[in-house]
Amino acid sequence: MIREIEGLIIKEIPYGETSKIIHVYTNEGLIGIMCKKAKSLKSPFRATTLKFTYGRFNIYYKENKLSTLVSVDIINPLSTIKNDIVLLSYVNYLTELTEQVIKQTPDNLYADYMATILKINAGLEPLIMCNILEIKYLDYLGVGLNLDSCVSCGGKAAIITIDGDKGGYICSNCYQNEFIVEKKTIELLRMYYYVDIKSITKLKISAKVRDEINNFLNTYYERYTGLYLKSKNFLQKLTSDLCQKKD
Repeated sequence: MIREIEGLIIKEIPYGETSKIIHVYTNEGLIGIMCKKAKSLKSPFRATTLKFTYGRFNIYYKENKLSTLVSVDIINPLSTIKNDIVLLSYVNYLTELTEQVIKQTPDNLYADYMATILKINAGLEPLIMCNILEIKYLDYLGVGLNLDSCVSCGGKAAIITIDGDKGGYICSNCYQNEFIVEKKTIELLRMYYYVDIKSITKLKISAKVRDEINNFLNTYYERYTGLYLKSKNFLQKLTSDLCQKKD
């Protein structure tokens, strides 16, 4: 049976001398596809079965087995991402993160994952889009943020800052010399969590607020998720090196 599926190639695995297996992330989950002779120079699949190809894949579908590729129609070449090492590094990280989160939940994360990548390709700030997806993934990892009250006393009044090590909001009564963030930083954490990624058309967030949210999430992920991803380390080093060159 031939089926058409929409998805993004997130992994390529060599198979023999001329073929490969691709893993395509779709709204039905991950689907493994055999691409016969895709590595051959004259193969029409050579260019359309590379990692981060976003398209419609016509396949001989086999449930719970490797399907076989028939043809590929590109939906979006994602040229902006593929021509920028920083953007590509963000997508590599988000893909590795998504693969880890998939292991923890039966829910399909494709819609938010793909929407984030398309927004980055369209020119939206990659760090902000990355942080939005990171916040949404925390629930699936079993360490969702408490965005309604102080993490220490449970009080809902007089929230004055956030702290990654302590795990969230801190009120004035429980404050113990933690770094005080901007009021907008506290407000935007909720927005990041609840926003529909597809609906985002522009982002007007100051560099200070953007960095405070990112620093909070970096600390929170390290403290509570147990995830240590090579792609995240590479991304942090790359962006740090680029900032130093600018300075």
